[in-house]
Amino acid sequence: MFNFKTASKTELQAKYNEIAREIGDDQFFTKKELHHLPNVLSDSEQVLAFTSGLMDGNTWLIALTDQRIIFLDKGIIYGLKQAMIPLDKINAVSGETGIFFGKIIIEDGASSRVITNVWKKTVIAFTNKTREAMNDIRRPRSAVLPPFGLGDDVISKLERLSALKASGVLTQEEFDKQKAIILG
Repeated sequence: MFNFKTASKTELQAKYNEIAREIGDDQFFTKKELHHLPNVLSDSEQVLAFTSGLMDGNTWLIALTDQRIIFLDKGIIYGLKQAMIPLDKINAVSGETGIFFGKIIIEDGASSRVITNVWKKTVIAFTNKTREAMNDIRRPRSAVLPPFGLGDDVISKLERLSALKASGVLTQEEFDKQKAIILG
């Protein structure tokens, strides 16, 4: 897991370049916002994607993490505007593309945020990543396994535990915790 808060500037730039290649963003208009992004992330929060566009007449960085969507606008000379929507509060995310640019629409229960002048190549990638992250956060996770019968052997317990992990019910951390309990 990459630690955005403690990474050096070189490590951060390498990580941002990796994300930008995957999503298709050029990072051109959002260098100040990307530099500030680690300051607003929680300790274990992971950046999955980012893009930029116009919202309320200003250029914003729109960063998707494993927990939320963060909107950052660092002023030309001073100031910072920041907003966020937790992934579990997003009702819908959609996109539209034109010849060169597109737009992303993010709807939560209270409002609809429309980000225009988004690079066309990032619209679909960003909206798809957002839907995946929304599904991941909404997937029910079982922190405790169902009780095992007294006659169950260690092998069958581990097989059932592996099946739960493979199906996405358990994270790697939950799997490791339950495995340690089984192995005593």
